[in-house]
Amino acid sequence: MRAENLWLTYEENELEELEKVCGNYRSFLDAGKTERECVAEIIRQAEAKGYRDLYTAEHLVPGDKVYAAWMEKSIVLFRLGTDSLEKGMNILGAHIDSPRLDLKQNPLYEDSGFAYFDTHYYGGIKKYQWVTVPLAVHGVIVRRDGSKEVVSIGEKDTDPVFAVTDLLVHLSSRQMEKKASEVVDGENLDILIGSRPLKGEEKDAAAAQIMKLLEETYHIEKEDLMSAELEVVPAGRARECGLDRSMIMSYGQDDRICAYTSLAAMLDTEDTARTTCCILVDKEEIGSTGATGMNSRFFENAVAELYDRAGGYSELKLRRALANSAMISSDVCAAYDPLYGEVFDKKSSCFFGKGPVLNKHTGSRGKRGANDANAEYIAKLRRVFDENKVSFQMAELGKIDAGGGGTIAYIVAEYGMEVIDGGVAILCMHAPWEISSKADVYEAYRGYRAFLQNMI
Repeated sequence: MRAENLWLTYEENELEELEKVCGNYRSFLDAGKTERECVAEIIRQAEAKGYRDLYTAEHLVPGDKVYAAWMEKSIVLFRLGTDSLEKGMNILGAHIDSPRLDLKQNPLYEDSGFAYFDTHYYGGIKKYQWVTVPLAVHGVIVRRDGSKEVVSIGEKDTDPVFAVTDLLVHLSSRQMEKKASEVVDGENLDILIGSRPLKGEEKDAAAAQIMKLLEETYHIEKEDLMSAELEVVPAGRARECGLDRSMIMSYGQDDRICAYTSLAAMLDTEDTARTTCCILVDKEEIGSTGATGMNSRFFENAVAELYDRAGGYSELKLRRALANSAMISSDVCAAYDPLYGEVFDKKSSCFFGKGPVLNKHTGSRGKRGANDANAEYIAKLRRVFDENKVSFQMAELGKIDAGGGGTIAYIVAEYGMEVIDGGVAILCMHAPWEISSKADVYEAYRGYRAFLQNMI
């Protein structure tokens, strides 16, 4: 089903539900600006819907709902179906990390009376977009004894904010001759955090003042910053965008827009024959690496734990369960932007207000690095969406050789399961503030729920 524009098709009751879903989505964005914060919020919502910790569960039966978190940065939810796990699962997968600035492990320094935090950018960013915007610091600091301090500075109206400085236009004639990729150097993305010297300190007095404040507020020593994960993100709440309030503008919509709609669909799905699953992972923006990325054994191990508690586990049965599963790898796609139409193939682009986007393949330059979904699987998805009156669109990410991108789809495809990239179209992807359509958020939720309930 392909509507000209979803706003023209919704009835009054659907518009009310749309606003409810989008309001909850904005709250999710505000609550989860880091992977750890997202996992904590996901657990809160899941437990409110009757989910319990897989690792503390014993015997599981059809209808049971469990979650498994890993290192507080990735999480998977399962709802056991009446069919054997060997017949496979219906899986929604997305990532909850987003481009940002990370503090280095020895971040605090002073230069010419200014105190700074030294940073290293994370994921693909246009570095010049991160200067002179209000920034917040989120994360954790872990002391030598293992005790932990959770940090969030810059979100409350009474909080201070931070900034990366830029060269004034009056002195920037040579800077403005540089290529965009070189206008701001990565080593100059350090955030300004103070300028008031501490009395009695002859050297690095501004940095000493910052350390004094950190000690008083968080009871930490300077060395504790070595065992910290502190992320610098845009300060501020998710907002409605446009005079008609038809859009949402926020940090981190890649890929928390798909994470939230997948989560909401999972939590609202009732008992099904096939086991349903929602996996939300870390590290996609840097290649899905590490112990909390999709390339780790976390997902496979969690399914093994599920199988063990449901009874009848064997290595062969686990392999069959994974191979017989169907998945939507939920990640964003670039919405057609008429101001930059030269990089899009309009015939194969996705548009605001026309529902979730299915990408048969991603990758770049000859589909390199892509999962190329089977035609038979796409036909099944079309049937599910059409029978449930879900609007959707098929697209590619820009013109051939204009660039490209990828998701976690190619990783889970290694199990032999059917998987396709399917997400939400957004503007300004990877910018500090990204823009989405409320209609697409709602329709993605509807589409993911239809997939979980009806894919066989």
